[in-house]
Amino acid sequence: MAAAALREQLNALLASMFASGLVDEQFQQLQMLQDDGSTPGFVAEVVTLFCDDADRIISELAALLEQPVVDFDKVDAYVHQLKGSSASIGAQKVKFTCMQFRQLCQDKNRDGCIMALAVVRNEFYDLRNKFQTMLQLEQQIQAQQ
Repeated sequence: MAAAALREQLNALLASMFASGLVDEQFQQLQMLQDDGSTPGFVAEVVTLFCDDADRIISELAALLEQPVVDFDKVDAYVHQLKGSSASIGAQKVKFTCMQFRQLCQDKNRDGCIMALAVVRNEFYDLRNKFQTMLQLEQQIQAQQ
């Protein structure tokens, strides 16, 4: 596929990610850092680190919420960490869901936390899939240059 067509696909994907609220202006800032040419691969590296970290945190949260006695302070600390990394990469939907999740932790609402984890997991998986498609398109564009 021609680089122009791939670039068009990439632009459409990014536009849909912004339009749906999946990412916000913080993600745009990351892209601009890479676009100045001094840091090629920067966005791919940041996205990969975020996805690996979020995957690990979501697994930790699932394990904590399965315990007979839930340590809500520990759950809250992980959710806070995920919220922070989501905010720094511009993962808007994940960040907002984490804000609601934290309130449920503070209320010590186990069932609410389990439901919030499911929502966070779904929002993250959706974002991760879009990020993976974005990175594949970028690699294909680079290969044609």
